[in-house]
Amino acid sequence: MKEQTINNNEKQGNDNLDEETLLTISQTFKALGDPTRIRILNLLMDKEYSVNDIAENLGLKQSTVSHQLSNLKNLRLVKYRREGTTLYYSHNDHHVIDILKQTIEHVRHD
Repeated sequence: MKEQTINNNEKQGNDNLDEETLLTISQTFKALGDPTRIRILNLLMDKEYSVNDIAENLGLKQSTVSHQLSNLKNLRLVKYRREGTTLYYSHNDHHVIDILKQTIEHVRHD
C-alpha cells in the first residue's frame, strides 16, 4: 500500500502541465516577485482593508495601490466586498498566502 501511495505521489508530480496552467503559474510567481504586491498581500494576510487604508499603511499612492490590486484581483489572489461606496480587499487564496508566509519564514531563518 505504501509503495502505491509513493507511486501516485510521484505520478502527480510528473503530470504534464497544459499551457494555460503554466501561464497562470508563471503570472502568479511574477506577481509574487514584485515588492509592492508582496507588501499588499502581507498586509492582507489577517485582515481586510480599503484601498485608502492600504495606501496609508504602506505609504503608497492610492493610484498605485488600485493598480496593484487590479493585477492581484485578475490573478484571483485578492477579492473584495463592497460596503456603500468603499471596497474592502482581502486575500482570496490561502495557498498563495501560505507560500508567502513560508517564504518570509525561509528568508528570516538563521
